[in-house]
Amino acid sequence: MRIDKYLWCVRYYKTRNMVTEACKKNHITVNGQVAKPSKEVFPTDRITFRKDQITQIITVLDIPQSRVGAKLVDIYRKNETPPETYAHLELLKLSKEHYRKSGTGRPTKKDRRDIDDYGDEIHEEDQDEI
Repeated sequence: MRIDKYLWCVRYYKTRNMVTEACKKNHITVNGQVAKPSKEVFPTDRITFRKDQITQIITVLDIPQSRVGAKLVDIYRKNETPPETYAHLELLKLSKEHYRKSGTGRPTKKDRRDIDDYGDEIHEEDQDEI
């Protein structure tokens, strides 16, 4: 099976076109060699690719006939990505949350909604007192 079709079938990419673009940018390697989208993959091949700031490492266990459900993906691949990389991704997410301190600069959409809700609560309390 072609590498682009395989990675699409095991649900690492949403479309085959996204896999093709990743191959063209040399983000995908098979057994240590840069892969073109038409590269054939076989069981026991080791695929390394970078997606969402994580270098994923998977081993092909079997070739699916077509795109499989999320629960069946583990039949066709073995994820060998170190757990530290997922911990690093969580750390990146937390650092992005603290990048913009609340109350600095222009309010975000969520901030504005919170302010509006607070104003509505005060207005309702005033109506209850009257």
